[in-house]
Amino acid sequence: MRSTPLLACALAAALVCASPAAARLAVRGSAEQVEVTGVKGGARLTLVNSRGRAVKSRRADSLGGLVFRGVKPGHGYRVLAGAARSAPFTVLSLRSAPPSTRIYKQKIPASGYGYLTARDGTKLAIDVHVPAGKGPFPTLVEYAGYGYANPAGPQSGIQPIATLLGFAVVDVNMRGTGCSGGAFDYFEPLQGLDGYDVVETVARQPWVLHHKVGMMGISYGGISQLFVAATRPPSLAAIAPLSVIDNTQTTLYPGGILNTGFALSWANDRVHDSKPASRTGGQPWALEQIRKGDRTCKSNQVLHRDAVDLLTKTYRNRFYVPKVADPLSPITFVHKIDVPTYVGCQWTDEQTGGHCADLAEHFTGTSRKWFTFTNGAHVDSLDPATFNRWYDFLELYVARQRPQLSATVKALAPTVFSTAMGIPNVTLPDDPIQAAPDYASALSAFQALPSVRILFDNGAGGSAPGAPVPGQRNASGVRVSIHSGCAPDTAARPE
Repeated sequence: MRSTPLLACALAAALVCASPAAARLAVRGSAEQVEVTGVKGGARLTLVNSRGRAVKSRRADSLGGLVFRGVKPGHGYRVLAGAARSAPFTVLSLRSAPPSTRIYKQKIPASGYGYLTARDGTKLAIDVHVPAGKGPFPTLVEYAGYGYANPAGPQSGIQPIATLLGFAVVDVNMRGTGCSGGAFDYFEPLQGLDGYDVVETVARQPWVLHHKVGMMGISYGGISQLFVAATRPPSLAAIAPLSVIDNTQTTLYPGGILNTGFALSWANDRVHDSKPASRTGGQPWALEQIRKGDRTCKSNQVLHRDAVDLLTKTYRNRFYVPKVADPLSPITFVHKIDVPTYVGCQWTDEQTGGHCADLAEHFTGTSRKWFTFTNGAHVDSLDPATFNRWYDFLELYVARQRPQLSATVKALAPTVFSTAMGIPNVTLPDDPIQAAPDYASALSAFQALPSVRILFDNGAGGSAPGAPVPGQRNASGVRVSIHSGCAPDTAARPE
């Protein structure tokens, strides 16, 4: 029997539909990566270049997803899955600026939960918090792999403080975590590019004051700022990282010995949190979102299984190998940061280690830089003296207005410090910057401050033992300030 053209087409369509790989194959190029979804679990996938030569070949994971990493940028790549072949696509480079800025015209929620699309099409989960009043608002981005975008509130974030101070905050989950798409790897270059895209997209929203945004955060949310700022997003106004590391290698292997305390347990938590959301892995809030009907969150879990195992990576890199360690060590790239910067750290930090102060001399890309270093625990980067300067900095360089804490905020300070540090009756000290009569004079006074300030004997200067107040003062009764290079400031200024 001779088949008619119509019958032939029907038979061809049936054959295509019979192949899951052909029917649902979805491929997109990313920055030196290729993401594949929609194939049968275990299917053999082959990446070929524009000449048809096989570049990489692997099997999809059980969820039908796969990430090819370390792919040379270029055009005309395809993915073969059995008899199926994807359309040609482009693999992007690690260049900071995207091929087109049209992606930044997207709209994100003016308040509440939603998604922001990165340059490669990956959807990042976000939660937008706005202060009371009418916008536009000075806006900050808080970015990490914790549950920052959780609609119930950011995990380990300091957004509530910033919003109380009058800032809108966009909390963002890194790719491969929570409800964000993609697959996780510890501070891979693509995470920095995602941060670049976040800054540029948020800055273009109509509710953002000056169409410039700052970044803030503590610990993970502080370290991420260093990686993002090094990509130099044009719309980044300033960064204010607190309690950060200077070097991943020395944090994991201080003195060459594996840090089996906080560092290893933190890595183990990242492995758990980067898994697809379920009762045995992933971030619980993402599973809750899926149960509530969040289809984007559900589809974004497919590539989570292709996360890089941070524990395996840690054990394989016990010794210092520059090509592995340097890209993950802020001390090697903070010279690229050219925006105003305020850093607060402790040299007895039980979590990130005591080497943060080593960063100061490497911030050669900007002259607008201030550092506060003190003894104390991880949370002491939020002590009263540091908090005042952090707030002043954000007001001056992001909001572009005179810092002036309201009576309401000052009255809440004891409650905030009691909650964060477990110490009652801690108040904010007087601040000469906030006493300035206008923005210009406040900015001038702030810029006249020594670049590096050391608060000695933190915990010994208050009426209550352990209160987060420095104890050592010079003969004039003012706390000691130190210039870069650790030379005493002969014209010490009151804090």
